Amino acid sequence: MTFTVPNYVQNVLDALHAAGWQACPVGGCVRDSLLGKEPHDWDLATASEPLQTKQALSAFSCLETGMKHGTITVLSDQHPIEVTTFRIDGSYSDNRRPDNVVFTRNLQDDLRRRDFTINAMAWENGAPVDLFGGIHDLDAKIIRCVGNPEARFQEDGLRILRALRFASVLNFTIEPETESAIHQNKGLLRNIAAERISTELSKLLCGPGAGRILAEFCDVICTIIPELAPENGCPQHGPFHCYDVWMHTVKSVESTPPELLPRLTMLLHDIGKPSCRTTDIEGIDHFYRHAEVGAPIASLVLHRLRFSGEICHLAAEGVRRHMLFMEPDEHILRRRLRQFGPDFCFLLLNLQRADTKAQSSAVQNRLKLLDQSERILHSLLKKQVCFSRKQLAVTGTDLTALGLRGPSVGHALELLLDAVVDGRCPNERTELLDFLQQSKASKSSKEPTP
Repeated sequence: MTFTVPNYVQNVLDALHAAGWQACPVGGCVRDSLLGKEPHDWDLATASEPLQTKQALSAFSCLETGMKHGTITVLSDQHPIEVTTFRIDGSYSDNRRPDNVVFTRNLQDDLRRRDFTINAMAWENGAPVDLFGGIHDLDAKIIRCVGNPEARFQEDGLRILRALRFASVLNFTIEPETESAIHQNKGLLRNIAAERISTELSKLLCGPGAGRILAEFCDVICTIIPELAPENGCPQHGPFHCYDVWMHTVKSVESTPPELLPRLTMLLHDIGKPSCRTTDIEGIDHFYRHAEVGAPIASLVLHRLRFSGEICHLAAEGVRRHMLFMEPDEHILRRRLRQFGPDFCFLLLNLQRADTKAQSSAVQNRLKLLDQSERILHSLLKKQVCFSRKQLAVTGTDLTALGLRGPSVGHALELLLDAVVDGRCPNERTELLDFLQQSKASKSSKEPTP
């Protein structure tokens, strides 16, 4: 069992040890190291209290980021390291943070307060300190609460979503008692700040186990996004579907690249379906305008969860446009580039692939068409076809020299861009200016004589 501590972390440990304090790596950095992964962050736990920690680390830059709870952020070779005093948490009246903490000199007490066994380990004197079976659970790929799961979730409701996130990202299962407590206490998530919810949800969605977790914990996901609840059990009778709306959503999330924007978009892409469902006399379900109806709902959800403005806009537009099939036709794809730009076109391809993979075998031939569309898009971009104003061989200055002013300049540029995209005029300066003059002359000839 190997465990390598970076020099910048070891330097902080050495300074604490030199001052006579017990100190060791703890939590996620131990878990990740034992899994053979490079930790993103290093957390240290120590017997010294905050002021004593600052004194021992006087050679480093120290930030008082959480003195009340015993935490100091230390900068070592420009790397932030959180150093926290061994502590015992008091009561949790808000189901989120302890009302008070009691500092202790006992590492075991500090480990006992942590959320999951795989996060409740330390590394000291060349060996793991594992009081709760964390190494066993890593080997067995299990998420298990430390002690009583009911108590752990009552202390901090965010731990419910953290359990799902770890299960997704690590592709672990959740042991039965912990799973039962998650379902029973899911309502605690309503007390959690939106920013914390969105952070955990984002990581969950991008994990390799995301589809499985969404399927098994639909009730939890619908607690944080109640607008999704009507999807569960909403039928899609017809030749194109083989799942209800919720399981179609789950399968489509699984089928997208593990990136936040496409996975978040697919989580919400059919959020408008239940309210649009109609059934014809043959028993076939239809969902007319569901994308148009779903887009503002998706936007509302994303803004409520405090996602970035860019994510809110792009995901809502992805929901709105996901039914706009990217046909493998060069003329149509030129127009799509003109309308949306390359990044959004490739996003639409990924969304439509995922949507198709989550449908019945009757529509899987669409995947070949989407592959053709992607090849055409790449070819168009390689040839540097013109699809935006900035690529035109004329500029606003050229048009001003012709006597155009104000909004007329913009209108003329749009006219020329449309002509180039439609293939009615080559993207060459002389040709474009001649085309514009001819268009003006044609428009003048059609105006009625006063």
